[in-house]
Amino acid sequence: MSVLPLVFTSGWASGINAYAVVLLLGIFGATGLTDEVPASLQRTDVLAAAGILFLCEAVADKIPYVDSAWDAVHTVIRPVSGAVVGALLAGQSGSLSDLAAGAVGGSTALASHFVKAGTRMAINTSPEPVSNIVMSTAEDLGVAGIVSFAMFHPEAAAIIAGVLLLAGLALVVYLWTRIRRFLRRRAQRREEQRLARAGLPPG
Repeated sequence: MSVLPLVFTSGWASGINAYAVVLLLGIFGATGLTDEVPASLQRTDVLAAAGILFLCEAVADKIPYVDSAWDAVHTVIRPVSGAVVGALLAGQSGSLSDLAAGAVGGSTALASHFVKAGTRMAINTSPEPVSNIVMSTAEDLGVAGIVSFAMFHPEAAAIIAGVLLLAGLALVVYLWTRIRRFLRRRAQRREEQRLARAGLPPG
């Protein structure tokens, strides 16, 4: 059986929460629920590190502006994680080259990461924290659900992940006008504050 659907799905999920993907895959492999997970992801130290980092993300991801800073830091981490997980899954099954799997997992993770980061930037234009908490919780549950589903129905999970990715990209394009307006307002406020500190009238 081709491992490509699982690679694609894990890549999509890694772009949203890479630590949850590593943790879930490791748990599924360690408990014997699937033999698709390589032993390197089932190691106790890997599971412990993924669990701690997942908890850190669960907190940071629900705080306005902190979530965007966290996303910025993970612009490299999530795609790399998606590529590594994809390559490991391919090496476990032998049905797809490690290089091809890494490319699929990494590029899919990068695309879903931009969807997540762009959506959060739009949400942060609203000062209240409730929307951040709701979105973060929905993302965590979505990742858990899709990755778990992919363990037993990889093709169907890949289709769902693909639809969600396309819908997310379309949403970010739609929201980009709001994001740009927010960034302009923030830049204007910073300029006004700089002029005020310098004792100069607004431009």
